[in-house]
Amino acid sequence: MDLTQQLTTEEQAHSQRLLAVIRAEIERAGGWIDFHTFMSLALYAPGLGYYSAGTHKLGVGGDFTTAPEISPLFSRCVARQCAQVLQQLTQGSVLELGAGSGVMARDLLLELERIAALPERYCILEVSADLRARQQALLQQALPHYINRVQWLDRLPEHFVGVIVANEVLDALPVQRFVIEGKAVQALGVSYNEQGLIWQRRTAATELSNAVRAIEESTGDVLPDGYCSEVNLQLSAWIQALANSLHSGAMLFIDYGWPQRQYYSAERRRGTLSCFFRQRMHDDPLINVGLQDITAWVDFTALAEAGLAAGLELQGFATQAHFLFGAGLQELLADMSEQNDATRWQLSQQVQKLTLPGEMGESFKAMAFVKNFDIELNGFAFRDLRDRL
Repeated sequence: MDLTQQLTTEEQAHSQRLLAVIRAEIERAGGWIDFHTFMSLALYAPGLGYYSAGTHKLGVGGDFTTAPEISPLFSRCVARQCAQVLQQLTQGSVLELGAGSGVMARDLLLELERIAALPERYCILEVSADLRARQQALLQQALPHYINRVQWLDRLPEHFVGVIVANEVLDALPVQRFVIEGKAVQALGVSYNEQGLIWQRRTAATELSNAVRAIEESTGDVLPDGYCSEVNLQLSAWIQALANSLHSGAMLFIDYGWPQRQYYSAERRRGTLSCFFRQRMHDDPLINVGLQDITAWVDFTALAEAGLAAGLELQGFATQAHFLFGAGLQELLADMSEQNDATRWQLSQQVQKLTLPGEMGESFKAMAFVKNFDIELNGFAFRDLRDRL
């Protein structure tokens, strides 16, 4: 089915307004923009980008469903990992990057309250005014007695002490796309004609070309002719900013991706770029602009290297399944053993989605860093895969 035919008149008008902004940027740049610029505008253009506008993005009726919407067990496990860190700090706080619908913040705080480990503050860095309003309404209803200690931020705090949590944030960072043509690296960017936006190649800038050659050197494989993929050239600067913000504590990232050797394997010669529109996944970011999510899987080797270069200590790397078990999933399930049959069946279905290899259990990974903080994190005690990086 043609996904563009499902748009309402209002949605079409919204997309056209964003397309006008993108076309103006293409003209200003001489007829072509790299994919990083396009993805940045499509997702984050003020008032028009997918994450900046007021569309229903998450959960039932939205474009995609994240682990916190699947089950509160996910957030409760993350809460237990946060609690281990908070209990070793004086006046430690939690900073959630991109809190989405607010469901994870709610369930995480409820679990921390239940185990008497509430943070000094719960900070949320959220770029979407619409999502921020939804988060505020949800947390006001769920934890009215704590809401004054929840802070919404416009920028990273200075001298932060505590835990920084980012669930499905890295995949939404804008990336560059490239394709190998002959033996040269070509940048795959965006232009337009009378039919609309189109793909167009240009000789890759030095930074992109060097990054692709560094990947080949690291993996020991020369990428073949026609190979297309993505690379995040802004990752190091982004992690450095987080490292500068964190004075002491831990960072936890959970997202879908692979170590570098798997990421750039021959079987993924078309890359990892994915779009989500009304619970459907497809691979065309040039349609439904401003109305669909655009993501790229995470190169966890690059993430680890960026963290180490920023002065962080890599504390653990695991599949989501292993992380959840290490962080206490089995104990939480044991506590619910006296629930009725219908509830136990529902919990079983949720756990399968979170942990089975064919669901989210292996494709999603968890990675943690620490700074000025010496502790072995429970979430990586079940199994640590740092040697795979």
